Amino acid sequence: MAAASALAVVAPDISIWAQNDTPAFSLPVLPYPTDALEPFIDKMTMEIHYGKHHKAYVDNLNKAIVDNDKAKDRNLDFLMSIAGQLPPAVRNNAGGHYNHSLFWTLLAPAKGQQPGSKFMEMVNASFGSLDKFKEEFAKAGMQRFGSGWVWAIIKNNKLLISSTPNQDNPLMDVAESKGYPILALDVWEHAYYLKYQNLRADYIKAFWNVVNWNEVEKRIISSEGK
Repeated sequence: MAAASALAVVAPDISIWAQNDTPAFSLPVLPYPTDALEPFIDKMTMEIHYGKHHKAYVDNLNKAIVDNDKAKDRNLDFLMSIAGQLPPAVRNNAGGHYNHSLFWTLLAPAKGQQPGSKFMEMVNASFGSLDKFKEEFAKAGMQRFGSGWVWAIIKNNKLLISSTPNQDNPLMDVAESKGYPILALDVWEHAYYLKYQNLRADYIKAFWNVVNWNEVEKRIISSEGK
């Protein structure tokens, strides 16, 4: 119960997490207890992923921006837009902070949520069916060599699937496929190895049980006009 009370509510607008305070960036609070995604994502993985890996990105980002005039006093959205101009320590840790902050909001305890109407309209227009979308999403995840992320993005009012290496994302100026992310999956080994070992495909399949479809639908609405 202590864990549940400690992990209360997170503000969904990650674009405003910054900067004039000390430290400039901080670890957001998870919107659910670390065991809430069981059995699909286990408690120990969540504790390490959130409390160790994500925290390290935040801590290292704060250290990296101290002497960098381009990055100081800037928010995450801005850092994504100039990622190609930033030293690796800023780019990688800012990306890690942004990606994980978004990722936590896109997960929710398995309670029978279904994809929303706007999402399904875009899926049917671009992929023909939800099953085909999931198949292509899984393929992108399996084909991402090494560490990285899989994304569903909106570009020119069309739904696309892309992947990025390391802690890059589709908002970065260096991304091969740029767009507004509405869904993300972390395919770094630390996101799944304790439970799934080398079976990334099983992890990707389990992911669909804990997608926060309500948040996906909200992001589609917020993408309109971008």
